[in-house]
Amino acid sequence: GEVISAGAIKTATTLTHLQQHVVRRRSRQHTCGRTAKCPGEGNQCQNRSELHVEIMNNSEEQKAHEKKALRQRLIEQRLRLPDRQKRIANLQQIMRIWLVGRPEAVIGAYWPIKGEFDPLPALHRWKEDGELIDQPQLRKIGLPVVDKVHKTMTFHAWYPGCPMEDDAYGIPKPKNTEVITPTLLFVACVGYAAGGYRLGYGGGFYDRLLANLSPRPFTVGLGFGTDFLPDFEPEAHDLPMDAILNDHGVVWPV
Repeated sequence: GEVISAGAIKTATTLTHLQQHVVRRRSRQHTCGRTAKCPGEGNQCQNRSELHVEIMNNSEEQKAHEKKALRQRLIEQRLRLPDRQKRIANLQQIMRIWLVGRPEAVIGAYWPIKGEFDPLPALHRWKEDGELIDQPQLRKIGLPVVDKVHKTMTFHAWYPGCPMEDDAYGIPKPKNTEVITPTLLFVACVGYAAGGYRLGYGGGFYDRLLANLSPRPFTVGLGFGTDFLPDFEPEAHDLPMDAILNDHGVVWPV
């Protein structure tokens, strides 16, 4: 037989290693889906799927971070309003006029925090006015009581001087008063946008409440003119308010 030189053996070995490397590389390309489809029509490769999920998670985290910063900026702006008392007086007047002729007799509202507009003086006048109309009407006002463990919220009757206690978040709530179901709901806006969309605190309490109430109460956002967000983009789960009032008048519907 022929004598094979050491150089030939070395060359053949090198070619074999090169071929193995190419096969492994093609195999990796096929696995991650960059040059060929995975087995099965329409299937996604695992590596690509994991990368897609990671990108989506990063995007959601970025949105959450931006919303948190926006909320903080709006709250600080609200606390520093130089003409705050004038804006409050204007919105109370607008709110009282807006309520004239409304058919609802049970209204839910909120205890103001972090510089929010206080709707309770106007609502107390609305309740008293119900006793003075031609056909006296028993009107009720409710404030939210939250369950921090189950992330739910109910409304309990409120009136000036009624017993109060702090809830799990340190916000005053009626103590041992009757549970009521509002047919009209005033909601504080951290910010608001065209189309009736509201930026809240991110807890989701109102979204869960509205999803479970049937019929759904008429919802009204309250805020100052400085809370308007011209570039706000609502997300798929955001539900628009039926109306929004600020210290200049009715913002929504236009």
